[in-house]
Amino acid sequence: MNDYSIEELKLMPKPSHIAVIMDGNGRWAVRQGQPRTYGHMKGVATVEKITEFCARIGVGALTLYSFSTENWKRPAEEVNFLMSIFNEYMKAKLQKFLDNDIRFNVIGRVNELPAEVRETIAHTKEATAGCRGMFLNLAVNYSGRAEITDAVRRIAAEHTAEGDTGYIDENYIRNFLYMPAMPDPELLIRTSNEFRVSNFLLWQIAYSEIYITEKLWPDFDERDLVAAIRDYNSRERRFGGVTPAAPPQNTMEAADIK
Repeated sequence: MNDYSIEELKLMPKPSHIAVIMDGNGRWAVRQGQPRTYGHMKGVATVEKITEFCARIGVGALTLYSFSTENWKRPAEEVNFLMSIFNEYMKAKLQKFLDNDIRFNVIGRVNELPAEVRETIAHTKEATAGCRGMFLNLAVNYSGRAEITDAVRRIAAEHTAEGDTGYIDENYIRNFLYMPAMPDPELLIRTSNEFRVSNFLLWQIAYSEIYITEKLWPDFDERDLVAAIRDYNSRERRFGGVTPAAPPQNTMEAADIK
């Protein structure tokens, strides 16, 4: 796969949590003269490849924007296909998750998904609950604004009667988000050369480094991921301060990943 062993790749400095806006499946298919569903199938293949690669090189968490609350506006045929392929993906890859010690999770308004999909999510989460490697978070029926809205509703339902709100701060609110124990992603990758965050992890990406690539998601590969990580490593992260911490040094080139 590359000129470096997995053990050598593990030594490469990297973010502990990488988030990805997987964009461009439909456009990729159109360029191939194929229906949009064909692009989604190829996109799933990229998910499989990148997920396994991240797990093997020691990424702590990978969060993939899979289906937004706005995606329900797409044609019913496409939505039904996406639900079906998501359901089959979980069933087909369960053993791979276990083999790679991947703990599976889904964030979003899961209760609004089809019953069969909810059942498969619950089964996959339970089956991988004992895994201690990488966390794989799939954002399905997800919206950053919806996540914050849901958190506010839960806080209100729990504490309205108390009256005192002085104790509510950012750390307190985090406890009511979809991934309360997960560190914020240090790196957000967006494919297809689009310069927007599309309502994804609005709370969590406050200080994430954003990497944009022209590649459409079906064409994104391990070399592109390494290029994104190297770019991240070259940046100075100040978190609103003045004195930056020294970025980690990385001697690997993206071209070394073949």
